[in-house]
Formats: sequence, structure tokens, C-alpha cells
Amino acid sequence: MSEILVSVIMPAYNCTKYIRQALDSALVQDVPMEILVINDRSKDDLDSVMLEYKEYPQIRYLKNEKNLGVAETRNKGVALAKGEYVAFLDADDVWAKDKLKKQLKLIREKGTVICSTARELMTIDGELTGYIIPVKTEYSYFDLRLQNQINCSSVLIKTEVAREFPMHHDDSHEDYLMWLEVLKKYRNGCAVNEPLLKYRVSSTGKSGHKWNSAKMTFLTYRYMGFGLFRSIMYFISYALNGIKKYFFWFLK
Repeated sequence: MSEILVSVIMPAYNCTKYIRQALDSALVQDVPMEILVINDRSKDDLDSVMLEYKEYPQIRYLKNEKNLGVAETRNKGVALAKGEYVAFLDADDVWAKDKLKKQLKLIREKGTVICSTARELMTIDGELTGYIIPVKTEYSYFDLRLQNQINCSSVLIKTEVAREFPMHHDDSHEDYLMWLEVLKKYRNGCAVNEPLLKYRVSSTGKSGHKWNSAKMTFLTYRYMGFGLFRSIMYFISYALNGIKKYFFWFLK
């Protein structure tokens, strides 16, 4: 296998229904890469599914000794990554074929440390809805405080930066917290405004329940060290942008 450029980090927990689609979408990326699938003590028959992929040298299948949760499992993957960049992919999401190639081109052109993409919403059964959530092609630390436009499964980030800012505070949006910490230091990020991520909408995930997600968002601001008043102001902006972002989806 040629020198690894991108390490794909895929936490896996009770995901056998979807993980084949996620893995297949990663395997067709036309860049030198490795895929780290990390079994977080899954209760389903993930081992049997992964046996189907044993002939792929790109895939490294690892198992946690105990359930760590998604944040620590991603951190473990980052620590073990061999690539110059890390890309996160949840086991129930899907990438477009040229996702990583387009991001690598843009992140090098812009000289940023993080790059995301737009996304198309997908039903729980994997049916594409045609509903696309666009993104700004450039964004700042200030922009991200008002609205999180970065979906975790769309992210490509410098490995050294991901190690510098590991995910933490699992009771908040640990990925949003990480992006804020990264941009507080590195100031700007970039994005490909194309739906290169197909995002599965589910009510059973960590952020599926809107009230719970709202509480985690507010905690994210508090963990960033913002005072109560600023946290409330940022949260109001976040909520308004969220309503705008999903308004027509909820009308369906």
C-alpha cells in the first residue's frame, strides 16, 4: 500500500445494519488512505460483518477493551492514525465518491487546517431525500460561535491538529467543542459547498432528541469558557440558524 495520506476514523457501535454502506463509500475514495474501524464494545455481530472486509489492506479493525463512547473512540483513532490528515466518518453515514479528493485540493489551496462539506439528508432506511444543507466555503471562529456548519462526518483535519485538540466533555457536542477550540487558535476553516456527505437522520442518536441537543449546545458554550450572557446570546443565534436550516425538512 502506498504512503497513507488520510486516516479515516470510524467508531462502531451497534451499527451492522449500516456499516457496509459507510465502509464501501470510504473504500472508493481515490486517495492513499487507511480506515480505522474501532469496535466500541458493540452488542451486535460486528465481527461477522468485518470478516467480509478482511481482504482489504486499507482496513484496520480494532476493539476497545471497554465501552469508551464516541469521543474517546475517535481520540483513540486519531492517536493511532498514520496519515497526514484525519477524516471522521460515522458508521451510519455515506460519502460521495470524490469527497476526500475535493477536500484535499481545497484545504491545500486555502492553507487551512480543517475542511468540511455540505450534506444531503438521508432517511433512516438510506433513501436520499434531495434536501441539501449548504455551507459557507470559508468560515471563522466568530462564524462558528453563531452556527455550527461543520458536520463531523464531513470533516477533514490535519492529524497533528486533531491530536492537539482531542474531543472531550461527552455530555456536550464534543465535536462542536473541538471545532471551536481549533478555530480559536487557527482562525479559519474552509468547506466544499457540495453534498459530499449523505447524512442519515435518526432520532436514536446522541443528538437525535432536539431538547437534549439544545442542552448539549448550551454546555458546549459554557465549556468554551463563555459567560452566562454570551452563552445565551450564542445559543439564541444557534437555535435560530437551526430552525432556518431544517425548516423545510420539518414541513415534509
